[in-house]
Amino acid sequence: MRNLSIHTEENLAKTDIKVWDILVRFFHWALVLAFAIAYLSEDDYMTLHEWAGYTILALLGVRLVWGVVGTKYARFSNFIYPPKEITGFVKDTLSLKAKRYIGHNPAGGAMVILLMLSLLITGLTGMSVLAIEEQQGPFVSLMSGMGEFWEDVFEEVHEFFANFTLFLVVVHIAGVLVESLIHGENLIRSMINGRKRANSERN
Repeated sequence: MRNLSIHTEENLAKTDIKVWDILVRFFHWALVLAFAIAYLSEDDYMTLHEWAGYTILALLGVRLVWGVVGTKYARFSNFIYPPKEITGFVKDTLSLKAKRYIGHNPAGGAMVILLMLSLLITGLTGMSVLAIEEQQGPFVSLMSGMGEFWEDVFEEVHEFFANFTLFLVVVHIAGVLVESLIHGENLIRSMINGRKRANSERN
């Protein structure tokens, strides 16, 4: 019985494949930490807030490059789908019959793009506010002296997209939990160890 159990575990291990490379996993968890710090430090710890924002923008820059030249499942070409396929996948997910994908599924791929865009806008508008209000940061030469009106505009946009990003994070977590339930696999663990079950309807 013990030998049978050992062989079964070995066979399961052989069906696992490496999906998420070390850079993708580092980006994911570093971004989680940086966004949490930036969001929670906004009012009372501005220096920490600013550096967390710079970290987010740096991470996004690295991920953009890696999305073009990186490993198979890290590339944008692997998980950008037409809108019709995204909406179809969401409908299938709501009825608990969504197809399994080894890399990002259509909804997950769309979420990656939305999160990156939202974080990019949040970061850039944050630097704009810093330049106008505090005369600091890389945008000072472009935006100093723009006045209170534009400061208010950028601040409102900054706060909106910070909160919108948080909303997307909640939706993303819910999607991960639902997909884990539907397909019987721990997707959070996969983003830690980089491995997923190999069998899938799409590679």
